[in-house]
Amino acid sequence: MKKGSNVKDKSHVNKEFWQEYRNIVLKQGVQQSSAEWYVTWVERFARSIRGVSLRERTEEHVRAFINNLRHQDNLKEWQVNQARDALRVLCQDFLRLEWSEKWSVIFGVIKGAESMHGLLPSGQSKIKSFRDSSTSKEVDDKHGEVIKRLRTEIRTRHYSIRTEQAYEDWVRRFITFHRMKSPVELGPEAVKEYLEYLAEEREVAASTQNQALNALVFLYEQVLKEPLGIIGEFTRAKRPKRLPVVLTREEVNRLLDALAGTHNLMAGLLYGGGLRLMECVRLRVKDVDFAQSQILIRSGKGQKDRITILPDRFQQPLKEHLALTRELYEKDIAEGLGGVYIWPSLARKYPNVGKEWIWQYVFPSNKLSVDPRSREVRRHHIHENGLHRAIKTAAVKVGLTKQMSSHVLRHSFATHLLENGYDIRTVQELLGHADVSTTMIYTHVLNKPGLAVKSPVDI
Repeated sequence: MKKGSNVKDKSHVNKEFWQEYRNIVLKQGVQQSSAEWYVTWVERFARSIRGVSLRERTEEHVRAFINNLRHQDNLKEWQVNQARDALRVLCQDFLRLEWSEKWSVIFGVIKGAESMHGLLPSGQSKIKSFRDSSTSKEVDDKHGEVIKRLRTEIRTRHYSIRTEQAYEDWVRRFITFHRMKSPVELGPEAVKEYLEYLAEEREVAASTQNQALNALVFLYEQVLKEPLGIIGEFTRAKRPKRLPVVLTREEVNRLLDALAGTHNLMAGLLYGGGLRLMECVRLRVKDVDFAQSQILIRSGKGQKDRITILPDRFQQPLKEHLALTRELYEKDIAEGLGGVYIWPSLARKYPNVGKEWIWQYVFPSNKLSVDPRSREVRRHHIHENGLHRAIKTAAVKVGLTKQMSSHVLRHSFATHLLENGYDIRTVQELLGHADVSTTMIYTHVLNKPGLAVKSPVDI
């Protein structure tokens, strides 16, 4: 939504808006527990003035809100500072309001993490300052052309917006780490140094280090057209060897019975077809084939398509769900909304394809949102956090004592197929694994010592 737009600001009820804001807060080195408080402060600020959208707020609105907090006896100074910093991130780094560029001049700088976070309600320790932490504005002011070219290359390849945000963040961190030098001036040794810093000082997970490496390789190969070549040996973050959590069939049925409505249907597809969470929420009407009992997964992990199972048990509930979805779709079209997100190249070739029924999301959000790229108001897919939370809540409700997530249903799908005698190559294809060695992990789950060996205490 552009500044001055007549479209009503629904930021205070838009879950995707808050998730995007939370992500920016986390990228600045704020810990998870504190990030939730940042969101809480901004929500209070959003509700503090009726009829004025967040994009229309001025420095006077911020000053009045902060002053009001200072006069509340139950709040400590560190909490007021935390609220002020939450609004700085909102105005300066997220909404990028023009007046907020002079934030430090208007409101001053909060010195030290202690003054901003104090004794957190959860007892969390103080935030550590990292050498690669900076605001996006600092980097964009000096190296905006590189970031713009990176964004263009990513969108040309139709990468997801999450990949775009992650890659941009790693490039900004890389530049900050090397004291704002241009990536053109740096090379393989600089990349190696940064990767070792991530492993040794920041102690990130192996997947995080790999993502940073992928972002920098993409930057040099696709954007700067200067391939890194051989980086050489560097310290690798340790990747722990863990077996997947798997439910029994009886536990899966108990879990599904504890879920209702759309969450029951989505969880059923995760287990019945082995879908990843985002593959499920991004399903479009055209990807469901009732005649063949198949689901076509488009642009799954690694930008690969595959076909998986549409379980018989959920076909009728899915048909009923699509009937309700169509009513919502027809209402949106009647009100003149622009339809769903379509890849820009396809939208240019077929301008109205986003308004066709077959391209609509199977699981649309019940609220409208602002597209972070085009700024158009449209109906996006349901937010994945809702299903994730529902599954964890249902697991507690039915007394499951295993560590639960939505991905556990995919693990259970693979394991139960192998238990039923299906060959591992078939399971590999259904899961969309590039290498059968990835699928082999489920064979370890099958090797239950109790099947062949008795404990000496039982002999």
